[in-house]
Amino acid sequence: MTAKKILLQLDSDSMASTFDAVVATDSGIDVLLRQSGVTPANVTPLVHGLMFTRGGDKLKSSAIFVGGSDVHAAEQVLAEVCKTFFGPVRVSVMFDANGCNTTAVAAVLSAMKHLDVADKSATVLGGTGPVGLRVARLLGNAGCNVRVGSRDFARAQKAIHSVSANVERHLLTPVLTTTQEEVATALEGASLVIACGAAGVTLLDEATLDASASIRVAIDLNAVPPAGIESIAVHDAAREVNGRIQYGAIGVGGLKMKIHKAALKALFESNDLLLDADEIFAIGTELLASN
Repeated sequence: MTAKKILLQLDSDSMASTFDAVVATDSGIDVLLRQSGVTPANVTPLVHGLMFTRGGDKLKSSAIFVGGSDVHAAEQVLAEVCKTFFGPVRVSVMFDANGCNTTAVAAVLSAMKHLDVADKSATVLGGTGPVGLRVARLLGNAGCNVRVGSRDFARAQKAIHSVSANVERHLLTPVLTTTQEEVATALEGASLVIACGAAGVTLLDEATLDASASIRVAIDLNAVPPAGIESIAVHDAAREVNGRIQYGAIGVGGLKMKIHKAALKALFESNDLLLDADEIFAIGTELLASN
């Protein structure tokens, strides 16, 4: 008898994400166990309860999803989850707190549909947040020269330091983007701009974007008005405007959902996967190649 697919959803918020639960259900999970208020202190019994009830080949039918709106808190939970494993006694894990990995992957892959990013320059606005850091990392690993933008130059420098553990340092440059004049400078010669800033802040206005002749692809990941890039609508999906391709948050969202579901399904192929940004990017790349 085939073991049922059980997914343990570990969420650091006081109420576990309904969004993540619905995606899990739509991905063919048989049993979803939702836990809220998860901290590093209470992780161990939850994980042990999942993996000690099954052994051998049946371990791959159990998996863990680590989420929550606070990415830093979720990263601490993830680290504690990994500490509970020993030898072959473990289960596969996916990390996507606040959609940080699937959103970053979908944004980069959307850009790569239209642009070979290797040896090109890209500007990541709001580059110090969880999504921005992952976008910079994925682009850098693809050989792109990435300008990591922030309204606080020290934060941009710190962000580059954190990303450089995975990306060659020379591919990353901190840039100050407090004013539109500074944003214009950060866009000079760039082929791609991705806005990853917090909701409610316009990072790039229409006039500055239109004046940046080198930009071939512009992506805004903010779904809440006002737009992060002023001239991009949330539903834009490969819309051509003034010679450039534009994507809004919902335009990227369709691919994000497909990648999220594909990653969840991959969890049950073995019991030793850890799906973080790079691994989810590989899944997304394979998904696009097969379509």
